[in-house]
Order: sequence, then C-alpha cells, then structure tokens
Amino acid sequence: MAKAWSPDTWRSKPILQVPNYPDSSALDAVEGQLATFPPLVFAGEARNLKSQLAQVSNGEAFLLQGGDCAESFGEHGPDNIRDFFRVFLQMAVVLTFAGGCPVVKVGRIAGQFAKPRSSDTEVQGDVELPSYRGDIVNEIDFTKAARVPDPTRMLKAYRQSAATLNLLRALAQGGYANLNHVHQWNLGFLKDGPAEKHYEEIADRISECLEFMASCGLTPDNTPQLRSTEFFTSHEALLLGYEQAFTRVDSTSGDWYATSGHFVWIGDRTRQADHAHLEWARGIKNPIGMKCGPSLKADDMLRLIDILNPENEAGRLTLICRFGADSAGDHLPALIRAVEKEGKKVVWSCDPMHGNTIKAATGYKTRPFDLILQEVESFFDIHRAEGTHPGGVHLEMTGQNVTECIGGAREVTETDLSDRYHTFCDPRLNADQALELAFLIAGRLKRDRSQAPDFEKSVSAG
Repeated sequence: MAKAWSPDTWRSKPILQVPNYPDSSALDAVEGQLATFPPLVFAGEARNLKSQLAQVSNGEAFLLQGGDCAESFGEHGPDNIRDFFRVFLQMAVVLTFAGGCPVVKVGRIAGQFAKPRSSDTEVQGDVELPSYRGDIVNEIDFTKAARVPDPTRMLKAYRQSAATLNLLRALAQGGYANLNHVHQWNLGFLKDGPAEKHYEEIADRISECLEFMASCGLTPDNTPQLRSTEFFTSHEALLLGYEQAFTRVDSTSGDWYATSGHFVWIGDRTRQADHAHLEWARGIKNPIGMKCGPSLKADDMLRLIDILNPENEAGRLTLICRFGADSAGDHLPALIRAVEKEGKKVVWSCDPMHGNTIKAATGYKTRPFDLILQEVESFFDIHRAEGTHPGGVHLEMTGQNVTECIGGAREVTETDLSDRYHTFCDPRLNADQALELAFLIAGRLKRDRSQAPDFEKSVSAG
C-alpha cells in the first residue's frame, strides 16, 4: 500500500537543490500568497497531454520538447516569445510532414526559471558567493546582494508565466499557427542558409497539399487542425514550495494536479527515491518526466518508475535520457531491456544537450552540434536494435540568432561564441541549428518507418 500523500508530505523528506532563504517568514508569506492565485493551466489540458503522450508511448507519435535553458525576467517580451514559437512550429511541421509522424508539442517555457547547480557556491577570484539558481531565486550579477535568495521573485515568475501563456495560447489558437502561413514563419536571419532552403521546399509541398485539400472542400475555416495547434508548457519542478502552492484539486475528478504547467520533470540531481521531489511528484496526476543520467542503474530506475507510475499508465511517465554522445551505448540498452522485461509503459526521450557540454578554449561553455547529433543518432540506433520506439527529443533552444553551440551547417566556431552569447546558464541551439536538427530527425523517422516490418508488409501486399 502506498503511503498517504498530500501536497505537503514532501516537507518531511530530505531535499536537495533548494535555496537557503534568509527570511523564512517572508518565504511562508509568499507561498501563502501564491496559493491564492489562479492556476496557470487546467487539469483537463494536462489530461489531454497525457493522452497524446500515450500515443507516443505506443509508437504512434513523436514528442518535441524544447525551449530555454532558463527563462529570464530581462528577456521577457513578445518578440522573443513569438520567435521561439515560430521556430517550434517550423520544427513540428518538418517532423510531421517530412517525418510522417504526428508531433506532440511541449515547450520549456512559462515556468522554466529555476536551475539546479553542481555547487551551492560560486568562486570568482577570492570571492565566494551563493550560486545563481535562476531568476525565480536570485540575480545573476556576481554581488553579495544580488545572490541573496529572494522569495518575492516567485511572484514575478508567476506573473511572467501567466503573460507568456496568454500570448502562447493566442498564437496557437488565434490564427498564427494556420498552415496557410507556413511560408511566413521563416525568420529573417535564416535567409539564404541551408535550413531555409530545405524548409521552403517543404513549405511549397505543404502549400500544394493545402490547395488540393481546399479543392476537396477542406479549408482552415471548416478544419480546425489546419488553422490552430495544441501547445503545452513544461518546466523542472525544483522549487517545491512554489509547486505546492499551485497543486490544486481538480473539481471534475477529485485528483490533485500541478497547475504551474502541463508537464513537469524531476531532474537528474533530485530523483532520489526517498527524497522530497519524488514524494511530491508521485501524488500529482499530470504527465511527468524524469531525467536519466549515467549514474542511473536499471534496478533503481525500475524502483523510481514504480513510485512515479504505480498504475503503469501510458503517457504518465517520460524518461528523458541524457548520457552524452560517447556514453549512450553504455547505458541506454540496459535501461530499455529492463523496462521491456517488466512491461513498463514509458515514453523514451533523448536529451542530447546536457551530456555534451564542454568548455571551449576561449573559456565559454558550449555544446558541439556534431555531438548533439551523434547522441540523437545513437538514441535511434539503440531503439531500433532493441525493437522499441524512440519517442522524442528534449532540447535547449531559442528562436534568437545566438552563438552558443558550435557547429551546424551555418557553422558557429569557437571564436564566434563571444558574438551573441546571451544565455544565463547553459548554451542553446539557435534557430538555424534547431531547424537543421529537426530535418535530420525527420529523415531518420522516415527512414526507420520505411524499414519497419509493418511498413514492409504493407508495401509487399500493395
């Protein structure tokens, strides 16, 4: 029998990666205030996402999850949100049309403010200060005052998330996502690049298909799928006081849901079975994710799966694998075999970002595009060898023309990193690199589908 759960039972458990707030009464007051605020998302939306992720789990769809490493208060603006959404739409269209696969669209946005850190403190010269943990906690400036955790920043994070969600819903449902606008989604700095050429070719083919469908009577006016899209939000559930404030009972089902985002995940540093983050996550009904790094053993993974998905519900749990290009083959096959042997229903997703971070000679933290691609290819190769479904990718990316990850067809070199290195935490794919990766994944999806036994049987029967 599972132990009794409530939104605050996590408080009796050990916890990692929490800021040390100097004023506990101020923290309590902010958390109490947040608990009175309207929810950011609704239980029905989370259930809808879970049903779509069940299709991914069954090999019938593909998960595209991506967005900022950590959202910042200073970069919050309509142009940044629109540009991110535009690139995300482009990627989804490429995967759907070129890859021949329905795409579940989940952004790392409208709540991705907190970041785990490898150390509680940061040293510069002879000065040691608390680490920057994201704008929801403290400021990035390396001063004593800036690095003091401030609970009132959670209020600003909530308001910024609400404004972001409002614009995203308008973009997704208000006509911007209309497939007749597929040519207009291109960003100016993609012009004349390799990704733009490939994208325009697909856009032309989509336009031809839309013209044919219109002649058959199917138009955006009478077919909602052509004029709008479903877009969901996600973030790492790190600040459990904030998450508890938005853990609400759904009036239609009586179940508890996290209303801070549609999908939340537990990080590689906070997935201990007897700790607070697992305790909180096990009680909510949202679809959830769990990061799986090289330290995760098969037996431990199965124990965590049983805690987070005891009913073995398809779409409930996404395993987000982050091993590194050189290590995926050493770790992923054993995890897949353990899951298959026990009959567990999960979504397998590849995070090719976090295991491929290096420090360039120029001092910048970066991620080589070729290593990112190599880990994605390994992810597909391993799943094909095991006869399982490579369910999705989890990317840190932006709609901006940044120079943070090296490589790509329009190559960013180490000397280019200083040009537009804007991230507060980890390096992100720029729009060109993100779209290029989408084409490569789409090609792999199409190739694997054509080589699948069911496809071969259908071709021979035809």
